[in-house]
Amino acid sequence: MAKDIEVGVELVKDYQDPPPAPLIDTVELTKWSFYRALIAEFIATLLFLYITVLTVIGYKSQTDPTKNTDACGGVGILGIAWAFGGMIFVIVYCTAGISGGHINPAVTFGLFLARKVSLVRAFLYMVAQCLGAICGVGLVKAFQKAYYDRYGGGANELSAGYNKGTGLAAEIIGTFVLVYTVLSATDPKRNARDSHVPVLAPLPIGFAVFMVHLATIPITGTGINPARSLGAAVIYNKDKAWDDQWIFWVGPFIGAAIAAFYHQYILRAGAIKAFGSFRSSSNL
Repeated sequence: MAKDIEVGVELVKDYQDPPPAPLIDTVELTKWSFYRALIAEFIATLLFLYITVLTVIGYKSQTDPTKNTDACGGVGILGIAWAFGGMIFVIVYCTAGISGGHINPAVTFGLFLARKVSLVRAFLYMVAQCLGAICGVGLVKAFQKAYYDRYGGGANELSAGYNKGTGLAAEIIGTFVLVYTVLSATDPKRNARDSHVPVLAPLPIGFAVFMVHLATIPITGTGINPARSLGAAVIYNKDKAWDDQWIFWVGPFIGAAIAAFYHQYILRAGAIKAFGSFRSSSNL
């Protein structure tokens, strides 16, 4: 079991925190493992958007009152939430050892603020994720051309009856839950204490996505992933999707920043450690 051991006034840890990632690490650009990680993020996000958007369109087709009078037909909101959460579980499990399994610019941003990835890696991950999302939704439109535009293209839009402030708050809180779960599931202190945690990390992350979708699908269709929202908006390309697009970028990035601050500086006591280090250096 990993723990902090007090020796006199000094705190000794029986686990090792990895060093913070450099802000700009150009050495990464010379390594094949870095480009392999970019490819993994691209393919993972493509597959994620293909399966989930296809599920959304299929559900709307199955519950179309002009084609089907059964209002309870289709997978329902519960099934859509399972599709998103289940795919995150599967994709994170497959790619965690290669790229970290981010699949989401908000997650990448949160990990960047927590000094887990460099600025170079964070930026190129986001590019790969957005391109993968666009290609994934493009595949859905290619295979379901007759239904794609008719049933909204899986695009995130603020639902009728909700104002933009409510939608923004839903995205902030939902992304906070997701990024907080990611940081907790990958915490090196927890990994040292419980050897099974790295293997099970995709499970709580997938469940976090599932639970957030249950809560926020009626409000915004659930973004919490700017790449997912951008990919659907680009391919669907309707005014309403673009008018609300800022909500699905600003909200997730704010939620990710709050989660990173809360985890690193409050739960992991980063602020206290930094203050202690400053006091020690000033006494020299």
